[in-house]
Amino acid sequence: MDFFDKAGVMAIGSRLRMLSEQLTEEATKIYDLYDVGLKPKWFPVFYLLSHDESKSITQIATEIGHSHPSVSKIVKEMIKEGILSEHKDKIDGRKNNIRLTPKGKEIAIQIEDQYLDVRNAVEEILNQSTYNMWNALQEFEFLLEQKPLLKRVKALKKNREAQHVQIIPYAPKYKTHFKELNEAWITQHFKMEDTDHKSLDHPEDYILDKGGEILVALYNETPVGVCALIKMDHPEYDFELAKMAVAPEAKGKGIGWILGQATLEKAKSLGAKTVYLESNTVLKPAIHLYHKLGFEKVVGYPTPYERCNIQMAKTL
Repeated sequence: MDFFDKAGVMAIGSRLRMLSEQLTEEATKIYDLYDVGLKPKWFPVFYLLSHDESKSITQIATEIGHSHPSVSKIVKEMIKEGILSEHKDKIDGRKNNIRLTPKGKEIAIQIEDQYLDVRNAVEEILNQSTYNMWNALQEFEFLLEQKPLLKRVKALKKNREAQHVQIIPYAPKYKTHFKELNEAWITQHFKMEDTDHKSLDHPEDYILDKGGEILVALYNETPVGVCALIKMDHPEYDFELAKMAVAPEAKGKGIGWILGQATLEKAKSLGAKTVYLESNTVLKPAIHLYHKLGFEKVVGYPTPYERCNIQMAKTL
């Protein structure tokens, strides 16, 4: 157990697999002890059918939580041993039902003593345990159902990586990054337009000198994201959130979310009441991010972009 002491809870899957293998090996010997002609892997299917007259393979798979191919393979093995038989459904001729054969029913009677002794033996172990593993497994499975392990790991990974993200004001040395990061995503999905060239080639004239702002996201001191606030001459909208781009290699770290929040906070510090943006619905991750940031769909404002098919705004 030295490995598990070193690896700790990270090795929970390996430890459960080892425990499963140990119990399966013992179960094989227990079946031999009671002279019951079953294999441990057959037990879920056998037990289910010994309490129900017949079921389809799909029904069996659903109820015991196994895959359809796995159940199909087990059923074929048990049919070959004469324990199960397959019959056409009386109502739906396209469906086959599985049931115990007379031999299978005899085993169901014979195995009752084994059930009693095994149940009592397991309960004895549980009663001797400080922690009831059966109850703990039920709780653990419930928690995984609410939020899978992968989703939990992804969230923690994103939070950890976010600690390496720094949002800073634009400086002339980031002009090339501002342009290249935006050109990359625009040319991947669309084409560069006149307004793109103006804002990306001359960010000082087109954005900063008119009262706008540009923020830069650094990851481990490397520029990986940018976003601009463009001052608007509009009775309802104060700034346009525009030219947000994140380097492909930095995606999945939550940088877009951090950058978006920082940009909205900057707009608020500048006295803005509303922020507007334009996008395209083909950019599903971006639209999802905007919704998450609190933007809602609006209509009616003329756009200089051919690619724009959705306009959104947020009240600060």
